[in-house]
Amino acid sequence: MRGPKVESRVRTAELPMLRAYRLWFEHTRKCTDGCKGSSKAQDGCETGRELWGAYRLARIEGTS
Repeated sequence: MRGPKVESRVRTAELPMLRAYRLWFEHTRKCTDGCKGSSKAQDGCETGRELWGAYRLARIEGTS
């Protein structure tokens, strides 16, 4: 007989840069105010531009 299965669910911490990019990416997929379909982050809505700015700051902080 086998014992019960034990699953290890360790949640790894998400890097701030990757989290910021994921939030921006998820926003652009759903946004109907200009982010969806725009070729540049600067052409998106205000929220999209703010999320992109947060990503850029996290990226700069991650490289220094």
